[in-house]
Amino acid sequence: MELFDNFFEPFGGGQALGRYIHYLAGITWIGLLYFFNFVQGSAYAEMSEGARGEALRKLTWRTLWWFRWGAMITFLSGLWLLSTLDYFKDFPDRFNTSSGLGIAFGALLGITMFANVWAVIWPAQQIVIGSSTTVAGGSEADPRAPDAAKRAARASRVNTLFSITLIWFMMWPSHGIGFSGLDAGARVVLWVVFLVYWVAMETSALGLIGGYDNQINTRVLDKHQNTIIVGFAFTAVLYVLWEIVA
Repeated sequence: MELFDNFFEPFGGGQALGRYIHYLAGITWIGLLYFFNFVQGSAYAEMSEGARGEALRKLTWRTLWWFRWGAMITFLSGLWLLSTLDYFKDFPDRFNTSSGLGIAFGALLGITMFANVWAVIWPAQQIVIGSSTTVAGGSEADPRAPDAAKRAARASRVNTLFSITLIWFMMWPSHGIGFSGLDAGARVVLWVVFLVYWVAMETSALGLIGGYDNQINTRVLDKHQNTIIVGFAFTAVLYVLWEIVA
């Protein structure tokens, strides 16, 4: 079968299958991320405490299973794609190309988002949902629950922010729409701008800069409308800068 011809070679069947799995898992993951941020949050704010608790235990709990395993499969299939395209074998030369730089930006954001899911959002939600289950059983709420809920919300919202830039830079170079060649100086400028944004937003969302309610978080992450605006604005700025320095 043609799918298995040159399976482990660049642009062979393994890469085609990996790309299919990567897209399917990514749609599942990011779709549920948007559900949490754009639909569930607003709906839960309008529910009574009892209804919200029941929804957490019966709806959110199930949704989180698909959410976290969608993230896992997206991450693993992404590593497979990079390996079949020899990005690891030819490191760092592949990432120093114009298309490779776009993939590097997307991959770094994707790995960050994956880490946020498994190391921040899922552990925090276990506390929140566990507390709700305890209350439903007639016992006292877990005092850690409010802080855990805020921690999960910030990490989820910064993932939404990063997803906007990730999708653009993963899509653009991989489909050959193309950036022109970039010299070392241009790459340095783009990396500096990208890394400042990435570090500032991630450390802020994790509460490492002035806690969870610092100025960055309240202005960018409190409302999903602001998150969307900032995400598209940064993506546009980085792309325009790319065109200028290219």
